[in-house]
Amino acid sequence: MSPVFPMLTVLSMFYYMCLRRRARTATRGEMNSRRAIESNTRALPINVEIVQYAKEVLDFSSHYGSENSMSYTMWNLAGIPNVYPSSGDFTQTAVFRTYGTWWDRCPSARLPFTRTPPTFCSQDYVELAYEEPVYPTAVHILETYHPGAVVRILACSANPYSQNPPAEVRRLLQASCSTVRWEILWSEAPTKVNGPQARQFTPCIKQINFPTNLIRLEVNSSLLDYYTELDAVVLHGVKERPVLSLKASMIDMNDIDEDEDEEKYGCGMDTLNKQFSVVTLREWPTNGYFDKLPYELIQLILSHLTVPDLCRLAQTCKLLYQHCCDPLQYIHLSLQPYWARINDTSLEYLQSRCTLIQWLNLSWTGNRGAISVSGFSRFLKVCGSELVRLELSCGHFLNETCLEVITEMCPNLQELNLSSCDKIPPQAFNHIAKVGSLKRLILYRTKVEQTALLSILNFCSELQHLSLGSCVMIEDYDLIASMMGAKCKKLRSLDLWRCKNITENGIAELASGCQLLEELDLGWCPTLQSSTGCFTNLARKLPNLQKLFLTANRSVCDTDIEELAASCTRLRQLDILGTRMVSPASLRKLLESCKDLSLLDVSFCSQIDNRVVLELNANFPNVFIKKSFTQ
Repeated sequence: MSPVFPMLTVLSMFYYMCLRRRARTATRGEMNSRRAIESNTRALPINVEIVQYAKEVLDFSSHYGSENSMSYTMWNLAGIPNVYPSSGDFTQTAVFRTYGTWWDRCPSARLPFTRTPPTFCSQDYVELAYEEPVYPTAVHILETYHPGAVVRILACSANPYSQNPPAEVRRLLQASCSTVRWEILWSEAPTKVNGPQARQFTPCIKQINFPTNLIRLEVNSSLLDYYTELDAVVLHGVKERPVLSLKASMIDMNDIDEDEDEEKYGCGMDTLNKQFSVVTLREWPTNGYFDKLPYELIQLILSHLTVPDLCRLAQTCKLLYQHCCDPLQYIHLSLQPYWARINDTSLEYLQSRCTLIQWLNLSWTGNRGAISVSGFSRFLKVCGSELVRLELSCGHFLNETCLEVITEMCPNLQELNLSSCDKIPPQAFNHIAKVGSLKRLILYRTKVEQTALLSILNFCSELQHLSLGSCVMIEDYDLIASMMGAKCKKLRSLDLWRCKNITENGIAELASGCQLLEELDLGWCPTLQSSTGCFTNLARKLPNLQKLFLTANRSVCDTDIEELAASCTRLRQLDILGTRMVSPASLRKLLESCKDLSLLDVSFCSQIDNRVVLELNANFPNVFIKKSFTQ
């Protein structure tokens, strides 16, 4: 046989492998294109493409808007577009709570977890349900202001409107021993988009092998100059699974990658539990140079690995298994990057390794039955004694039993994050008062009631950081502020975003008792009026203020700004969006006096037009002056 034939066979096999990978995943790096292989493939049999807008918003991590209205809320993503193709700041869009890195520069900023995979950069998410399950062919995201925040799009096997999954889904779930399967359609690192104008974002998506009517967007707003606004998410798909023909004119070498996509993106963790539970290890006569390294040095080297990498390395030999399972490797553990695959079994396998754990991040995990109350409780009973920090943001499996277990099993707890845990019943929050060592408590978008919060403030006098943003079930914020002033003398940051009933009396009590405050968010608090002197009194009593948000308070006036300039010279961030009473002259005084000021939001301030902003930018180039627009 001629030598050319084996070579042709090898080339044919390589070509076939390339085509298979091409059919399985979309070409990476073509952000604004339609599907890269769409023009070179055909579906067999022919399917009619279904185009759907979201029927319902099922879940989200945060939003700018109120819990009792539609303005700037995630609920605006349901249905047809309200704004697109117009550009600008519109109340009918969906807006997340933060943008840029400003919140990371505040006194309330938390230290990041190490070992976070570089491919996981998501900060917020929203989940959307559609009427018909389809095999996705395209996802169109209508971004109307400061686009570029979306970093991941995922599809779920669960049907929100049916308890009986189709046969394909049942087979997948049985193979992976899970109840819900998430698949990444597209993922990419944050990128800077030039300009705030509206766009239709249509990334190249991966073909999946199950129908879906549940789509999840994950965003990272760290590179944005202002709040991103989303108008609608359009799902294109077909009812029958498309079979792509092997007809392609070009192979992109970026598609040839030794790693599977799910490993790269950190969501396909079907084998994680098997890696946790590995017991059969190879016997080696010698461990090579590892026998000569000090134990501590090997531990230091391994501390740079992610959790899946630790699990894989543990399967190589007994020596590295011992190191990878050492509880010292799990002092700080974030499971948030693997939220889609963490379940009761995962926690059970991790128990023996986490006996010394101090920081634990379970944010976004456990939903749709993945983690049970009993599974969570068993884990904390074994691993909770040394816990200092516990992140449980968007943990919808949490109930009163879970909070009771936390307060009993975690006597050293200092930081507790229950942000957007909106399924916890109001009476459950009473248990938090038992943790007298708390220094940080985040209750944003929870159903905490006044009686429970008063008890917490009374017994948790060590509190330094408290977030009560969008807590709509508190009836009298003046009483809450009075209790803070009397009991929480060490308070450094306080978030009262969208607090509906605090008055000048509560502000006076707060300012008199909590004079260490460095950060105060009073955005969208409509009952505060400048004419009562509440803001000038605040400025005089709190000279250490570095961040002050008075967002959407139309009564803020020159007198308030001038008092801030005189008394709060350490101010770094100020938001006075929406006021009609502030003049350019008072802003110049503020900028001249507050040398550290870096963020000033004057959006919708009627006396501060674009000409004034340009002039101030020229004279104070180190200050980012924000002014949104509506086209």
